[in-house]
Amino acid sequence: MSTSRRDFLVGLGTGLLGLAAAMERRADAMQEGRAVIERIDLTPIRYPTIGRFKFFEGPPGTPVGRAAVVVRIEGSAGHVGWGQSVPIPKWSYETLETVASTIEVYLKPVLIGMDPFDLESIHAAMNANIANGFTTGQPICKAGIDSALHDLVCKASNIRLADLWGRSPGGPITMSWTLNPADLNETEGLIQQGWERGYRNFNVKVAPDPAYDVELCRIVRANVPDGFLWADANGGYDPATAMEAIPRLADAGVDVLEQPLPPNRITAYREIKKMSPIPILMDEGVISPDDLLEFIRLDMLDGMAMKPARVGGLLPARRQLEILEDAGLLFLGSGLTDPDLSLAASLALYGAFGLRFPAALNGPQFLDGSVLTEPLVPGSDGTIDVPSGPGLGVEVDEARLAAMAEESTR
Repeated sequence: MSTSRRDFLVGLGTGLLGLAAAMERRADAMQEGRAVIERIDLTPIRYPTIGRFKFFEGPPGTPVGRAAVVVRIEGSAGHVGWGQSVPIPKWSYETLETVASTIEVYLKPVLIGMDPFDLESIHAAMNANIANGFTTGQPICKAGIDSALHDLVCKASNIRLADLWGRSPGGPITMSWTLNPADLNETEGLIQQGWERGYRNFNVKVAPDPAYDVELCRIVRANVPDGFLWADANGGYDPATAMEAIPRLADAGVDVLEQPLPPNRITAYREIKKMSPIPILMDEGVISPDDLLEFIRLDMLDGMAMKPARVGGLLPARRQLEILEDAGLLFLGSGLTDPDLSLAASLALYGAFGLRFPAALNGPQFLDGSVLTEPLVPGSDGTIDVPSGPGLGVEVDEARLAAMAEESTR
């Protein structure tokens, strides 16, 4: 028997033992009359993509489309919550396969029988069974569970997510159009595409070439003199290159620079923040609220590009926004090219926390298809409404979901 096969079977056996223990807890809880998690079902799918986005490119033979795992959680009282994990292997280490196997073998057996309203204990259980590395382990995977539970809890109580947090739902959210041209000659045409759909604000992918990046930003600023221009390096500069690039990007009209360096370059972040004429935001590497608090203490950032799907879900994301509010730091709303349920979770969070800047939620720009009865689509003015129903505010069309799952296997 191969090592990988043997390891998988050992893990599966561990999961089954956990399932037996969870079923005992569930029986005890039912006798006490408490609500418990009764079922967790997963549906892996791939959304067709539109246009070019560098994080969805790969060598021949690799799966195509935007991977997602739809999570359905049912409570003992019959209430159902939906969530979504949205891995991108070229952006993080998580994949569709690791998300599905981790939930099925390691998390599901532990969570069955737990109280869905006790989100603190749910996260503690997930983190105990998929441990931390430097920070939260497999946060994209855990975000799907978290958002499904938020949906279930709010639907069971007939409240919106904003009500759960004691806030106004807010919205609509102004959107930002993402530009990542393979050639500078494509830039004006891509700007025009966004302009025709009502977008007046743009975010650009930069790094590792400062000369290319500066010229790209100059073209965008010349075409959109009054829009918000947000550059995202995705950790692609080294410290010396970032020092060179930042003043030139500011001169080219960039309003804010996101993730200029890999997150472990702590000393360099402190130096860059001190010299930068524009705000420096972090994204990759800020996963848990503890990470954010530590990076603030180290004076590494002026704010954060928030992604609930990146940080383990809505519970840790909300806490991070409260930390930023208390510290008087910026937050920008971003995403992992979020489809459907993940997009709905982000919109609810950003609306409730009064996002002041255009959001780089580019799922509607780069993805085709939907599993919702009413897909989330920006209006002709480049804004998108915060869903108004209970929970995530959206409903899953299970026939569409099944059809997309079948299509994804071909």
